[in-house]
Amino acid sequence: MDDPPERGTVHRDFRPATKALVGALVVLSNVVGAAIVLAVAGWLLPTQNLVPDLETTLDRNLWAFGFYLAFAVVVGLIWGFLWVHVPPQPDPDAGDDAWRAHGRQARSAVLAAPLRITVVQAVPWIVAVPLFATINALSSLTVALTVACVVALGGVATVAVAYRLSELALRGEVARVLAEDPPDRLGLVPGVVARSLSAWTLGTGVPLLGIALAAAASLVFRDYYTVTRLGIVVLVLAAVALAVGFLLAALTSTSIAGPVMDVRRALRRVQDGELETLVQISDASELGMLQAGFNEMATGLRERDRIRELFGRQVGEGVARTALAGEIELGGEVREVAVMFVDLVGSTEMAFEHPPHEVVAVLNAFFAEVVDVVESHRGWINKFEGDAALAVFGAPDDLEDAAGCALAAARALAERLDARDAPATAGIAVSAGPTLAGNIGDARRYEYTVIGDPVNEAARLCDVAKGLRGLVAASDAAIGRAGAGEAGRWTEVDVLRLRGRKRATRVHAPSDRAADD
Repeated sequence: MDDPPERGTVHRDFRPATKALVGALVVLSNVVGAAIVLAVAGWLLPTQNLVPDLETTLDRNLWAFGFYLAFAVVVGLIWGFLWVHVPPQPDPDAGDDAWRAHGRQARSAVLAAPLRITVVQAVPWIVAVPLFATINALSSLTVALTVACVVALGGVATVAVAYRLSELALRGEVARVLAEDPPDRLGLVPGVVARSLSAWTLGTGVPLLGIALAAAASLVFRDYYTVTRLGIVVLVLAAVALAVGFLLAALTSTSIAGPVMDVRRALRRVQDGELETLVQISDASELGMLQAGFNEMATGLRERDRIRELFGRQVGEGVARTALAGEIELGGEVREVAVMFVDLVGSTEMAFEHPPHEVVAVLNAFFAEVVDVVESHRGWINKFEGDAALAVFGAPDDLEDAAGCALAAARALAERLDARDAPATAGIAVSAGPTLAGNIGDARRYEYTVIGDPVNEAARLCDVAKGLRGLVAASDAAIGRAGAGEAGRWTEVDVLRLRGRKRATRVHAPSDRAADD
């Protein structure tokens, strides 16, 4: 059977390497935090002066610390590995609803992993507060209260640092699930404001509170706090506060600045034209929504660029650019333009003698030559009409010496089609003059085109061109509007009245081709 929907990489459990890294970071941070707490409570603070039997109390605390630390690490690792995991996948034959439900559960499990890890490591610290308070209460209630405060403050700072470390270590797993289901609202993950406030509170506020409590204790127990002792306590606690505060601030700023820098670098690539650029969504907060918003923007830009490209191929780059720059209105304006009409020779016989796919292949090769020549002479193809094409020079964008460009394009195209390997031969005619250029049709369906006598004259003149040796003809209107350099390359070959016109037209041909007649 076919795989049901939403059976992607989101359903995988955490990678073993990620589990090992998170476990190592959490254990290391908590062991270091516990050692600092032990050193501060056991040797830095003058608690030994309040204990009658210092050696017995210290041994009792050391034994309790060793056993409890080992017990907490083992239990925490087991609990963490059992609780922080992606639920197993349903049976392969399970229905689509079961797989969708599992996808939602897997996403929630990955996003909630840092918070669950925090709970796993916070519980041993919470238990340690009354445990060590009770152990030291046997010797002194004052010492018990002091130890409880030190353990609580140390636990808060340690858990906060470990949370940030685990959050960064799990970023790859978070990116994996968010790639298939980007965030659209805030969930369990703290936002930018919450992270900034918690970084100050836990990294600066809590250590400062410890220093304040040490100062208050020196005022209460003046007999035990000498100036030297108080100075050492404040210096050590300040050093710890600086280290913890800097570490927590660095981890928090990294978690905030990383996604922002990714978006900034991606924006620079988009500005350079790399519209395929996407950023990895690695956060479920406002930062993740920012990353998802960038990806949506980049997708929209790619779609818009694709539409503009297709639009430009349909109507011409100049028309597409003009249309995208402002509102589309029916009607137009009178503009001086030059037009070139190209009509395939022998298309009726070719359609009769060859199958349709061969005719289409010849037409495509023929039109490719026409488009290449016209665009190289700063014109654009207004329309393809079966086996003919109408090229416009001078609209919608102004073009200096539009008639000269059209005449040069006609000569260049004739030379190409005169080559031995040319796909076909065609009559080519050029005219110029005032036309109405604009959007013609209805608001529901219209096209940009040019209407006027030059268009009609070029179409009629194209039939005349097919009877000339060089298959190229131009009206006197085009020659008279062209620059002297290009006009000098043409010579008059006939004067006749074209079908449907009241006045005679002076027909010109390229000088080198006219000489062969």
